[in-house]
Amino acid sequence: MKDVKVFMIVNLQIHDADMYRNYEKGFFPILKKHGGEFITYDDNIVNVEGDNEVTGRIIIFSFPNEEAADKWYNDPEYQEISKFRRESTTTQLIKVKGMLPR
Repeated sequence: MKDVKVFMIVNLQIHDADMYRNYEKGFFPILKKHGGEFITYDDNIVNVEGDNEVTGRIIIFSFPNEEAADKWYNDPEYQEISKFRRESTTTQLIKVKGMLPR
């Protein structure tokens, strides 16, 4: 389904804020290049229910479709700046297709 919006949910534990800022500086232009939309972030996560407590920062952004999300992630320019993120954080990156309930 080419027209299904895709959401990216990221959970970060930032270990080196200065290095992570290098990633942040380059992130937004590449996100926009691929039609991405930044939705929100939160450094004060509240775990409401469940055994796996989430800590750190949650970031949510979206793309118009899965193809755009994959092009963003595989963009050599993005992969170059993502080195800063990989070296400065512990990351979990989740791709969720925006499907409607049946």
